[in-house]
Amino acid sequence: MQELKGKVAVITGAAEGIGKAIAFAAAVEGMHLVLADINATILDQTVQQIRAAGTEVIGLTIDVSKEDQIQQLADTAYSQFGAVHLLINNAGVAFAKSSWETTAKDWEWIMGINLYGVSHALRIFVPRMLAANQPGHIVNTASLAGLIAEPALAAYNVSKFGVVALSEGLYHDLSLRKSSIGVSVLCPSWVKTRIADSERQRDPADRSQIESLGKVTQKTGAAVMQAVASGIAPEKVAQDVMDGVKNNQFYILTHPESKAAVHIRAEDIIQGRSPTLLPI
Repeated sequence: MQELKGKVAVITGAAEGIGKAIAFAAAVEGMHLVLADINATILDQTVQQIRAAGTEVIGLTIDVSKEDQIQQLADTAYSQFGAVHLLINNAGVAFAKSSWETTAKDWEWIMGINLYGVSHALRIFVPRMLAANQPGHIVNTASLAGLIAEPALAAYNVSKFGVVALSEGLYHDLSLRKSSIGVSVLCPSWVKTRIADSERQRDPADRSQIESLGKVTQKTGAAVMQAVASGIAPEKVAQDVMDGVKNNQFYILTHPESKAAVHIRAEDIIQGRSPTLLPI
C-alpha cells in the first residue's frame, strides 16, 4: 500500500513505545488515526501531541484481550472515518519466568494480549476490510522472540511464535483470495521501550514476585531488562514499519544481525541438533 495520505490507520498499544512511534510516523504520512491503549492517561497525552501537530486523531481506552472492546474499536473507527486501511496490531506485554514458574494467570494474561488481541482484531476488522475492496495492509507485532526461543521467556515466546504463525496463515488466506490487503509481521529485537516493566499494568496480586523466582530466572530477567534499556529507538522501528507497508514486505526484522540467529535455529532443526542457546 504505497499511498498513505488521507487513509485511516488503527493502532493498538499506541500510547507509548513502538505504537506511539508508529502513530507519529503515520501522522507524518498524512493518515487519519484511531489509537487504542489500556492506559488512558498516557493515551490521552499521545493523542493531544499528535492532534496539536494537525493530524485528525481519536483515542480509545481498551483491553485488546476483550473481544467486545475490539469490536467497539472497529465500530468507532468506521463510524468516525468510514474505512480502515492500515491495521497495526501492536499491543503486547512480557515477563521473565521459566516455563514451570509461569502460572495459569500468567498464561491467560500474556496470551490474551499478545495473541488473542491479534486474533480478535483479525476476526473483527478483516471482513470489513475485505468488503470495502480497497487496498489495505495489516501489521502484526511479534518479536525476534517469535522466531527464536530464549530461557525464562517461555510464555512470551509461545505468544509471539503464535503471532508469526497467525500472520503467515493470514497472508496465505488473503493471497488465495487475491485480496489487495497486504500483511507484515514485525519481529524487532531489543527496542528501548517499557515492555520489561509490563506488569505495572496487572493487578498487584497477580504480579511476579521476583524474590520467589529462581536465581537463573532472576539473572536472565536482569539481562533482558538491560538489553531493552540499551535497545534501538522506537522511531527506527516505526520507519521500518512504514517502509514495510509501502513495499509490501512480509517479515520486518529491525536488526540485520538477528537473521543469523534465525539461520542457526533453522539449521538446528534441519540438522537434528538440540536448540542452540543464543546470547541475549
